[in-house]
Amino acid sequence: MAKLKPGIVWGDDYKTLLKACKEGQYALPAVNVVGTNGVNAVLEAAAKNKSEVIIQLSNGGAQFYAGKGLPDTHRAMVMGAVSAAQHVHLMAKEYGVAVVLNTDHANKKLIPWVEDLVTYGEAFFKKNGYPLFSSHMIDLSEEAIEDNLATSARILKRVVPLGMSIEIELGVTGGEEDGVGSDEIDNDKLYTQPEDVLQAYKTLAPIGHFSLAASFGNVHGVYSPGNVHLRPEILKNSQELVAQTMGLGKNPLDLVFHGGSGSEKAKIEESLGYGVFKMNIDTDTQFAFAHAIGDYVKANDKAFAYQIDPETEAPYKKQYDPRVWLRVGEQAMAVRLDEAFKDLRSAGKTLID
Repeated sequence: MAKLKPGIVWGDDYKTLLKACKEGQYALPAVNVVGTNGVNAVLEAAAKNKSEVIIQLSNGGAQFYAGKGLPDTHRAMVMGAVSAAQHVHLMAKEYGVAVVLNTDHANKKLIPWVEDLVTYGEAFFKKNGYPLFSSHMIDLSEEAIEDNLATSARILKRVVPLGMSIEIELGVTGGEEDGVGSDEIDNDKLYTQPEDVLQAYKTLAPIGHFSLAASFGNVHGVYSPGNVHLRPEILKNSQELVAQTMGLGKNPLDLVFHGGSGSEKAKIEESLGYGVFKMNIDTDTQFAFAHAIGDYVKANDKAFAYQIDPETEAPYKKQYDPRVWLRVGEQAMAVRLDEAFKDLRSAGKTLID
């Protein structure tokens, strides 16, 4: 099997990586980031675990990356994503990690964001000979399937010449991810119909590569046990229908597991046998980062109330220095990712020489 090089994975190398994941029945954690601290923590964890990894940005994460002080929200979302991508391109090589770089959920109102990123990516590709991103997600799962696939096909035609892929969603992932989605979703929409998956394959596969987030009861965020009923067999049924109808081998679809935070480990493991190569993890890594910093602040509470101790006159600069407590958050995030690499069975399976 072809080997990868550190940096952004794209084109045939991307397909090689996905093939390795499915044949080895392992998946990669896809981690949402909002700044360099998150990016660096992900790269640190991937390097330690000797695994490829997926880094992605939501529209809100991209805007935050650019800075909430920018008055033009749309431009901030575009330029924040571009800035993050350039950081990942540079630092992935330094950490010796191969990264799939993706943008997350883009519903109908956010399609202009994706299209502007593609336009920027076209200029980037012309200058550099490789794409800015590996993939963009088009999430039109709340629209009619005909509209969903028509828009997805249009954007796929634009990114194929750049060596890129798209990710689509059929069925609705419950909960909300950065302003996309809702808690008020009909239960039947949480489960993708295999016939819709087949329609998507027939529409998109002749154009280029795509991955599919098929809903099988997934919910964004972490919920009490018993409130989420995952049915990975839906993935199995979809794979079998496409394989039989189109005369293809086992697990022809490249599937994505959304709403992975807090999911039962047995359900995660089962999904890996049905062609899942990617599992989104955001809520758990956010909490790990924030919880560790919260504990640090509590343990050093005087340092966050006084520059100099009012009784001992000792300075607290070394305690409130942002580099100290941000590093605490990074380390905790990396530890949570150790668990994710283990659960998804990707640790030690890098394709880098």
